[in-house]
Amino acid sequence: MGTFLTFVSKLDLALKYLLIILMALLLIDVSWQVLTRFLLPKPSSFTEELARFLLIWIGLLGASHAYRHRMHLGVDIFVKSMSARKAKVTTQIVQLMTLAFAISVLIYGGSKLVLLAFHLEQRSAAMQVNMGVVYMALPISGVLFAFFAIERLFGHYPGDAEQMISHTSKSKAVKAEVQ
Repeated sequence: MGTFLTFVSKLDLALKYLLIILMALLLIDVSWQVLTRFLLPKPSSFTEELARFLLIWIGLLGASHAYRHRMHLGVDIFVKSMSARKAKVTTQIVQLMTLAFAISVLIYGGSKLVLLAFHLEQRSAAMQVNMGVVYMALPISGVLFAFFAIERLFGHYPGDAEQMISHTSKSKAVKAEVQ
């Protein structure tokens, strides 16, 4: 399991740097779009489409990065009111549901969409990029979600133990106040 954890940590670090690069490209692209619209007689034709494609990739890859680092919006009031054991079981159920969604919708469904786009040779209007390349963000983010859910499912994500200890001590403190 140690090799898997090392792999996932390195994967997450690579994902972080990829997201930084994609955001920088988006900034450059949108800046170029504004400059060409106001300064040149003929505005750039591909920048709007490139920005849209970059946003798709940033959104999906960023969601998987946010999931690993617990940055997603969540309603945890119910979990925090549970005992530590029930909270752990509930968290594992959530991880299993996330894993099932990642495999069925993002990986399986996304792969079918990518294959269909490549098969039909569907191309974007301005850049003439095969849409399969754009849609590849779905299965790739699905694989990332799956890795991160497996990591969490087995409780090996750094911070899980500290959170569980913190949760248990808070639960005991609340119970002591009630009595």
